[in-house]
Amino acid sequence: MKTTPVTYELLTENITIQKKPFWQTLKKQKVLLFMSVPFVVHVIIFKYIPIWGWVLAFQNYWPQKGIFDQVWVGFDNFKWLFRDPVFYQVLRNTLAMSIIQLVFGMVSSILLALIINEVRLLFFKKTAQTISYLPHFISWVVAANLVRDALSTDGGIVNEVLMRLHIIKEPIMFLGIPQLFWWIIGASHVWKEVGWGAIIYLAAIASVDPNLYEAATIDGAGRLRRIWHVTLPSIQPIIIILLVMNMGYLLSSGFEQQYLLQNGRVIDYARVFTIYELDYGIKMMRYSFATAVGIFRSVVSLVLVFGANYLAKLLGQERLL
Repeated sequence: MKTTPVTYELLTENITIQKKPFWQTLKKQKVLLFMSVPFVVHVIIFKYIPIWGWVLAFQNYWPQKGIFDQVWVGFDNFKWLFRDPVFYQVLRNTLAMSIIQLVFGMVSSILLALIINEVRLLFFKKTAQTISYLPHFISWVVAANLVRDALSTDGGIVNEVLMRLHIIKEPIMFLGIPQLFWWIIGASHVWKEVGWGAIIYLAAIASVDPNLYEAATIDGAGRLRRIWHVTLPSIQPIIIILLVMNMGYLLSSGFEQQYLLQNGRVIDYARVFTIYELDYGIKMMRYSFATAVGIFRSVVSLVLVFGANYLAKLLGQERLL
């Protein structure tokens, strides 16, 4: 059978015909454009306009003067920041708690999504999913009190269970042991956010082609084999993208959780950057210093996101850009 050779000119002509003008595509998707306007306005007002306030980090800011009447000090605030020994303590605490929350949070959310997906009874499946993500809607003010009550030495459920199982002989003051504070923060974060995080992975699992499961079943794969060889590889792009995005929050492990659960005994392990900005910046009326801390966090977070995205690209994984 004789075939007609396809020339470069024909291919170029076909591509040109199929390509739609930008304004035609924009007009066709105008509803989506209008829906995104409120979010774009929100980002501009609350994310980009406040960047103007970064100039405070290069001044000795005093509220009584105008922003252009301040004394400019250059990088002095950053020099004080890097010379402060508390800064390195805060950096250690923030990174440790953020990594614990990231690792255990993602792993527990993926496991919960896999377990819920394997449940065949629809009523039990919906009930378990609802119960798991309800703590997400509880404020940390309430959640912190629940954690305190659970770990209390006076009738706390954790101490009661451990004593009844004869693991400990007397109640332990968990929130008074500095070395346990990071893990308490991580465990309470998992309890509160595991169900909410599992929603994304459940949505990704729902989009997996059923034919893949049928082919695996025909080949003799059991339930665990199907999860390992079909489900996890199928949702791997979502896992990588979420991991890259969460890298930007490594220096933002939270504020309310640590602030409400901290005490004098564990303060050296509880102080994170947001608390550091409050205690050593705003409360002392060192607004320029607090701004310098915020700039450091933002710049490092940006570098981490782009670095993780570039690493994903080198490894041939899904990435943001």
